[in-house]
Amino acid sequence: MHVRRKLVAGNWKMNGTRAALGEIAAIAAAARETAGVDVALCPPFTLIPLAAPRAGGVAIGGQDCHQSPSGAHTGNVSAAMLVEAGAKLVIVGHSERRADQHEEDSLVRAKAEAALAAGLQTIVCVGEVEEERIAGSHVDKVLYQLEHSLPELAREAELVVAYEPVWAIGTGRTATPADAAEMHAAIRAALVARFGDAGERIRILYGGSCNGANAAELFKVDQVDGGLVGGASLTAAQFVPIIEAAARS
Repeated sequence: MHVRRKLVAGNWKMNGTRAALGEIAAIAAAARETAGVDVALCPPFTLIPLAAPRAGGVAIGGQDCHQSPSGAHTGNVSAAMLVEAGAKLVIVGHSERRADQHEEDSLVRAKAEAALAAGLQTIVCVGEVEEERIAGSHVDKVLYQLEHSLPELAREAELVVAYEPVWAIGTGRTATPADAAEMHAAIRAALVARFGDAGERIRILYGGSCNGANAAELFKVDQVDGGLVGGASLTAAQFVPIIEAAARS
């Protein structure tokens, strides 16, 4: 049996200016006092070089990267640029990018390959919409995304999977522990089938309206190795209780 250290990663999305650096420092201070859990924050790209020196105890990451190392890609950021800015990790395939930027699995996979090649820990997101859950196709949808979004030769120590029930993101709704258990178990089985023993070491995060009120219950679910947190990661007051819940689980 593999014991996986919990990871709590905050995704600030398009939120945060220099005025928010104090929150990052406060989160980092709390993280240094909380043993047994890894903590990461993914602020907007503009804050990465400012946040990294203030975030001892917290890994700073990007919210996306381009699949190419450079080129005529206006408005995009490469994995190497993230590294140079001070990032240690990156999120790829977030449901909002899949929906808003129409990113398909093949593109997510290419981005993950580029990120891993640059030395970034890479969080690959998968998840279903409400219609797919109602239809009972939610597990098949997520496993299809997983199969086609993960790099062929992923280095398990740097790869993380985040399960996002898309219908729960930003809605205040949360998957039940039974919902999370079903999906995380299916993802784990798929990872082991593909990567063998290495698949047991890949962390699987829950990412759907995780907050201080429900984190403890979710983190106790088998195969839930932490959380990918959105709005509740913007302030220390909201994010620190989630970190503490992970440390207790």
